[in-house]
Amino acid sequence: MFTKKEIRALLWPLVVEQVLTGLMGVADTFMVSNVGEAAISGVALVDSLNTLVINFFSALAAGGTIVCSQYIGQEDKGRANQASNQVMGASLALALICCVPLVALRRPVLGLIFGRVEADVMDAAEVYLLVTALSYPVLALYSASAALFRAMGDSRRPMIVALIADILNIIGNAVLIFGFGMGVLGAALATLASRIVSCLVMLRYQARPGQIISLGGPRCYLPEWTMLRRIMRVGLPSGIENGMFQFGKLVVQSTVSMLGTTAIAAQAIIAVLDSCQGMPGQAIGIGLITVAGQCMGKGRPDEAKRYMLLFTRISVVIALVTGGVISGAVPFITRLTALSPEGCTLVCQITWFVAVMRVFFWPNAFTLPNGLRAAGDVSYTMWVGTASMWGLRVALSWYLCRYTAVGLWGVWIGWCTDWALRATMFRLRLRGEKWKAHNVLR
Repeated sequence: MFTKKEIRALLWPLVVEQVLTGLMGVADTFMVSNVGEAAISGVALVDSLNTLVINFFSALAAGGTIVCSQYIGQEDKGRANQASNQVMGASLALALICCVPLVALRRPVLGLIFGRVEADVMDAAEVYLLVTALSYPVLALYSASAALFRAMGDSRRPMIVALIADILNIIGNAVLIFGFGMGVLGAALATLASRIVSCLVMLRYQARPGQIISLGGPRCYLPEWTMLRRIMRVGLPSGIENGMFQFGKLVVQSTVSMLGTTAIAAQAIIAVLDSCQGMPGQAIGIGLITVAGQCMGKGRPDEAKRYMLLFTRISVVIALVTGGVISGAVPFITRLTALSPEGCTLVCQITWFVAVMRVFFWPNAFTLPNGLRAAGDVSYTMWVGTASMWGLRVALSWYLCRYTAVGLWGVWIGWCTDWALRATMFRLRLRGEKWKAHNVLR
């Protein structure tokens, strides 16, 4: 169904977009790190909470992408547009539901999740959460709109918007953090402004006539329950899986918070570097949803399987490249931060370990299951992901950090063990026939 040229045209903007999007968080983390360990620790704590919320938006958008991709595969433009409008309306509603209570109850929520942390860390976290939570509605609309463009096979426009947002965010960070000395507040305001601009530009693109999927009138966004059920049947299990994944990471982060400020700051840097390594692979997985979804819409499961294996191999190659680059750069990167010598050593050693483990396990654990989800096999991926997350990453990390002397290493041993189990289970699933039996549009 897809030529090599079409696959390249889909994937390279996705990779660039994911890297650029990730750089927004990297810019906040590293620029704030120059303010001090308390500031970077506060931002890290809130980022783990923000990621939990953002993943619900992404899961809903992914459900819409799968449904729209299959309708596009069937050449049913009317239903593809109907599904896209429902995704946009539901995304905005979900964002408002998340935004209002977090803004109103930000300090109790932070205290409940992270327990007793140092006062200056909590103050920084509260400021960062207040401002970034206000960006949820525009971020949700941007995520939904970008996902719909990918369903059409157009990944170039989201990439352009991500580039604009990144430039604005970095300039805003430089001006507000260093020029006006606003610290954490400056980083948060720069992120808010860049997300507003990226949302407006994305919606402007989507409003152009003549596309397969375009914005409809206000009445198009009222709930149409039959279509919403189709989207939720795919998006809800992914949302639960992502939610459990991120909530598990919050529990791990809470465990790290008991190890002291140095460990929290080191974990923040390691997590950012790990995220940078994962961004290109995540982009490949996003592209796989579009490709496998359209194959399944045309009734070609064997072709979908061939693309799942191809995209997973591409993800392995990318993991080798990014792991090598990050591993070589990490000693220099740590010198740019305000970390203690102990923290710098810890960051370097764990980053090298994770880079090796990623090559062996991550592509089959995270790129491959996106193809299964595109085929509608979302319940299996949800149960495997949730069980592996809580049974290994959370439980093993908690045990190693609390009852052994390995310290922060315990988190990443649990992390990589989780990857290994996922990779094994998803590869075995692909070898069988059950994943082919699902019908997303029924």
